Amino acid sequence: MSVPQGSRQHLNSELLATFAEPANNASLRGILRGLEKESLRVTPEGTLAQTDHPHSLGSALTHPHITTDYSEALLEFITEPFADVEPLLEQLDNIHRFTYQQLASNRERLWPASMPCILGSDADIPVARYGNSNSGQMKTVYRIGLGHRYGRSMQTIAGIHYNFSLPDDFWQVLQTQSGNQQSLQDFKTERYFGLIRNFRRNFWLLIYLFGASPAVCSSFVKQREHKLQPFPAAEKTLYLPYATSLRMGDLGYQSDAQQTLVVNYNNLGDYLKTLCGAITQSHPAYAQIGVKDSAGHYQQLNTSLLQIENEFYSSIRPKRTTGRGETALQGLRLRGVEYVEVRCVDLNPYEPLGISIEQMQVMDAFLLYCLLSDSPATDEREFHQVQENQARIVSNGRDPALELLRGDQSLCMRTWAEEILHGSSACAELLDQAKGGDAYRQAVTRQFAKIDNADLTPSARVLRDMTEAQQSFYAHTLAQAEQHRAYFATRPLGDEKLAEFAQMSERSLQSQTSLEDAQQISFDEYLDNYYAQYRGCSCES
Repeated sequence: MSVPQGSRQHLNSELLATFAEPANNASLRGILRGLEKESLRVTPEGTLAQTDHPHSLGSALTHPHITTDYSEALLEFITEPFADVEPLLEQLDNIHRFTYQQLASNRERLWPASMPCILGSDADIPVARYGNSNSGQMKTVYRIGLGHRYGRSMQTIAGIHYNFSLPDDFWQVLQTQSGNQQSLQDFKTERYFGLIRNFRRNFWLLIYLFGASPAVCSSFVKQREHKLQPFPAAEKTLYLPYATSLRMGDLGYQSDAQQTLVVNYNNLGDYLKTLCGAITQSHPAYAQIGVKDSAGHYQQLNTSLLQIENEFYSSIRPKRTTGRGETALQGLRLRGVEYVEVRCVDLNPYEPLGISIEQMQVMDAFLLYCLLSDSPATDEREFHQVQENQARIVSNGRDPALELLRGDQSLCMRTWAEEILHGSSACAELLDQAKGGDAYRQAVTRQFAKIDNADLTPSARVLRDMTEAQQSFYAHTLAQAEQHRAYFATRPLGDEKLAEFAQMSERSLQSQTSLEDAQQISFDEYLDNYYAQYRGCSCES
């Protein structure tokens, strides 16, 4: 399939040649990647668990690997960063095995899909709780605020986040090749933002290739406006025939209020300024809710468009490890970008871990393609084109006639997809050269078949399996949950590894207690100190 001349994203051939040189190619072995994987705890009947976060899993506030996200029932597993995919997935597997052993006593299991199980009213969706420390209270109040702003059903949506960073020796080679005279950290920050701009232009392809939420349980959208259709093969299920990832559409964490927020990704300073403004300026609809109720209980952290920067639901974020009590934006302002967090990937309901090695290999090659390609500055017009392309791929991604917007063109999705995959293939060759073998090239090559045949995508498979079995979304996903539970039940952790995780849980509980005992200021004072980091010019780089 030919690509119109002048419309290609330019993959820098000089940089490809530079990193093909053995001495420079070796730097790619130092790429670090990590995962944050969310899953709902559910009952054997497929309803949302009403139980507290299990004590044996430790403290959700301080455990290094097992926490909760929005709802008390939404577990989140966090791996360390690894230079190889295999040990990363081994650690994620061990976290799952330990967790399933702790859930066995009340027969709970993990919901394997991004869109949730059968839901009752908002009151039946428990907000995550993190104890009595100021940092723990802040996390809970933030989630209470999200419930007031968007409804609690949003807090049951799950995804998998992919963290990606490149080592300093890679950046040193790239900086030398670019003739750049900045500090290494400033150069890294600038080029990470270039990666982010290209990612936003192209991430619709990841939604097409790996989206796995084309249908939802009808209980999720009760009393909400939507454009979904009844699923013909089963009751209590809504879907769109060509949908890929309803999680990434207006049913997921998309906000009408945030439609007015145009975030600038051209440099760190403009990025900080945009988000700081959204955090410090009151928003009328949220001002009506108020910060506290008549009894003095917190309803939300503030009345701004965003309570904190995480409330801006982007497909990718620049990230920096922060200290306790430090805002994410302050960490970026003081120390620059350390890694990027990819947030647009659905759970794969057919994989016990929610993701496969192949997916991770494709994302590595895709991210390297975004980094090594020229990345012009973006403007408000392109910002809204990115949003429109996302909406089209979410609702109609498997429509063979689908076209997307790029500049002044309306371009066949398949044409653009093949262009991106060809560029990713060139980067996969670099990764294979660094690691040995051809696993990266094979992983990317297999994606071309999905472009030619949309029936090979995960979203198509979900609908096909539901149709053939005459199953609702709920019944289909519950069956997968039971398969995964049985899989982990046959593979319990050995005594040594089990003891290691049990000690980790105990230490996390002790850490939470120590935080609570050491507290010396009120929660009001804590929040005032926290938000002082955003005020005035504190977010100007």
